[in-house]
Amino acid sequence: FRFFIGLVIFKDKRGRIGIEKMKVVIASFAGLVRAVASYLPPGIMLSLSAAFISKGEYFSSWMDEFVGSLLMIACTFSAGKWIGADSLPVAWASHAMGVIAADYFGGGPQVNPAVSLSMWSLGKISYTEFFVKVCGQMMGGMVAFPLFQYVAHTTLGLNELGGPEFQATDDDEAVGAFLSEFFASVLLMFLIYAVNWELNFGKNHYIIKQTLTAVGIRFLIEVFPTAGPAMNPMLGTAWAVFAAYKKTGSTHYPEDPMHYFIYWLAPFCAALVASFAYSIFDGTPFFGKKLPIGPIKQSTPPAPIETATKTKKATKKE
Repeated sequence: FRFFIGLVIFKDKRGRIGIEKMKVVIASFAGLVRAVASYLPPGIMLSLSAAFISKGEYFSSWMDEFVGSLLMIACTFSAGKWIGADSLPVAWASHAMGVIAADYFGGGPQVNPAVSLSMWSLGKISYTEFFVKVCGQMMGGMVAFPLFQYVAHTTLGLNELGGPEFQATDDDEAVGAFLSEFFASVLLMFLIYAVNWELNFGKNHYIIKQTLTAVGIRFLIEVFPTAGPAMNPMLGTAWAVFAAYKKTGSTHYPEDPMHYFIYWLAPFCAALVASFAYSIFDGTPFFGKKLPIGPIKQSTPPAPIETATKTKKATKKE
């Protein structure tokens, strides 16, 4: 209580309470409370309860994904909006730095349900951890957009953040958007496999692989713009929920089935196709099963162990 009072009470040079300053702080705090109270993300109880599955065994995974999603949206969606609004090179550089910063400070989270599905199919995580990670990611996305909207736009007057969205007017457009998200997500998965598992950049591996990841994501955004692209179910749905809230004042999941067809089914299918292809290439089990084909990748044989040989000098027998 004393800490809170210390934050909101200011004194002028004569020791009197700065009432006007205190009113400004209290008004800002009250506005934030009203904004939070009026925006309760759908599925919040499911997302929160998932953090305590198995007596909290996966709480750290949930927290990594929650914080990582917040950081990812703040660091990457601000490019071109808060930073580099008038300069494309600056926006691109900001996006690249944002990808690196979000991963580094977030502890390397996946922040993408499609990526988590791929990791589960390849045996990198269990089904339970996959579920917990997706819940943490969704919670982070649902909180991030309204939070940064209020802090950056309403309070600081910065540009509003945008997000991936697509409204199909017919089936052909929906199929086109599906294919755009599908192929963009497949290429994203291949990029992740390559820079994390197949390539080694020595002592600068982390910074190089994250830079390549950032450049790759930027490239995919430019090449596959039909539905955003999102390449991430969490981003597509979290933005749709917040966009609907701005229009109607109520929070609910998207009601159009095409949203899930484009932003969930497409990247999930892409994750499974890419994982299946990687399993053939590397020989990694796919959902715990060895495939009857592959691996294409040739395993490097272990280096021969050199043993010292002792040479014996021949002696002449007399």
